[in-house]
Amino acid sequence: MLSRLQVGIAETTAVKRALYNYFMPRAIALERKKLGGGAPTLGQRLVAFAGEIMVYGPLKDYLGLSRAVRAYTGGEALGEDTFVLFRALGINLKQFYGQTETGAMSAAQRDGDVKVHTVGKPMPGVEMRIDDSGEILVRSGSVVGAYFDAPEESARALVDGWLHTGDAGYFEPDGHLVVLGRVSEVVRTGGGERYIPNFIENRIKFDAFVRNVAVVGANRQYLTAIVCIDLEAVGYWAEQRSISYTSYAELSQAQEVQALIAGVLRHVNGLLKPELRIRRFVNLHKDFDPDDGEVTRTRKLRRNVIEERYATLIEALYEKQSSVSIDARIVYESGATGSLQRTLNLVEVA
Repeated sequence: MLSRLQVGIAETTAVKRALYNYFMPRAIALERKKLGGGAPTLGQRLVAFAGEIMVYGPLKDYLGLSRAVRAYTGGEALGEDTFVLFRALGINLKQFYGQTETGAMSAAQRDGDVKVHTVGKPMPGVEMRIDDSGEILVRSGSVVGAYFDAPEESARALVDGWLHTGDAGYFEPDGHLVVLGRVSEVVRTGGGERYIPNFIENRIKFDAFVRNVAVVGANRQYLTAIVCIDLEAVGYWAEQRSISYTSYAELSQAQEVQALIAGVLRHVNGLLKPELRIRRFVNLHKDFDPDDGEVTRTRKLRRNVIEERYATLIEALYEKQSSVSIDARIVYESGATGSLQRTLNLVEVA
């Protein structure tokens, strides 16, 4: 939805674009102030009133959210910038936390108690605690009794009625739950710097030109990224510049597109500690696909699958090669699979 909005602004008239560029930064600043407990001034209220008529209202209509009363985001964590932007439009967006095993929500934000970095407080009737390893445990009447035909997995995940979620997190003093990411994804670089790839990935995916990204760097001296471009946004960008292409793969390897993505990563690097900046990247020849097992249906990365499938590509990123040939897996409509040789360019982020 964010990509659609950003592409739409890029395509619109100069006057509408100027209105957006004037009102949206002010709306975002006001929303951050409100989330921090501040109250809007008279001037801010007047700007918000005018902005609702000229910008926010039409954009909500464009997104099909004009009459949305309650909007929630779950599944993959939503980046802070994305979350604030939608709330700045006047959409009552809140975050919740849950899993299939818990019968949906375990924790959720309430009206008037929204924080950018948390997923709210536990739902009524739900017990939650953090074990010694930092893993979130959940116990309630909605938690499943076992996995179907999987006694060993059931024994590992369900202990004394507590579900081991596999997610790392902590509680703030006011009871809000902060989810850091998967326990297995809290990693360290070769220099000992602790980080969660998902946090960096969400910052990168805020840009309309990036559909998916996998950040790699566990036990290595620096971070690299496998980027999946957004075909609609990048395709329109290329069209405006008379850059011809015949497929996703060809577009992703165009020098102009690689320079575009390098600029996106340079911007995100400016928000990160020097030890966690991305040094090299590759534009993948396709998007991560749930049918290929690379992401779940809720767009969560299956990191182990990606790192195993693209092991040759990852090694090439760290061997300072300028390009690499890989066997691209193809799934036909009949369900049959095949492969196609692809040459991908490996790019430095200045």
